[in-house]
Amino acid sequence: MQAASLADIRKELKLRSPKELNELCLALARFKKENKELLTYLLYEASNEAGYIESVKSEIDRQFDEISSRRYYIVKKNVRKILRGVKKYIRYSKKKPTEVELLLHFSGRLKELNPPISRNTTLLNLYNRQIAAIKKIIPTLHEDLQYDYQMELENL
Repeated sequence: MQAASLADIRKELKLRSPKELNELCLALARFKKENKELLTYLLYEASNEAGYIESVKSEIDRQFDEISSRRYYIVKKNVRKILRGVKKYIRYSKKKPTEVELLLHFSGRLKELNPPISRNTTLLNLYNRQIAAIKKIIPTLHEDLQYDYQMELENL
């Protein structure tokens, strides 16, 4: 079975009743955890972006605190897993300030990591890529936010 294009799906959804749309959303939520997380964000978190950012930051902190290995192989796997989660949360929000704030928090925690990332090329490159991504996004933001985030970036 080939998936329909987004335009076709949009046209078909316009023809459906609110009850049918409700059933379709619930069916989507049943099949994949990521769909359920997105619906949760859209229904409960989207109206309070600051609260969403704080909850994601606390999740990042919790995951970094659980990294206890001295072996870089295990640390790299865990850091990549955390970054995948951060990128997923950024995708849900689709807001540039949220993206910058979460990436800054992730990068700050990564820099503080023990064992130090400066001894591992892979982790250092991952850190540098996140810093480059932040630098690329900052000019697209409002001037006040640019200044604030630029100051945070310089602290890293």
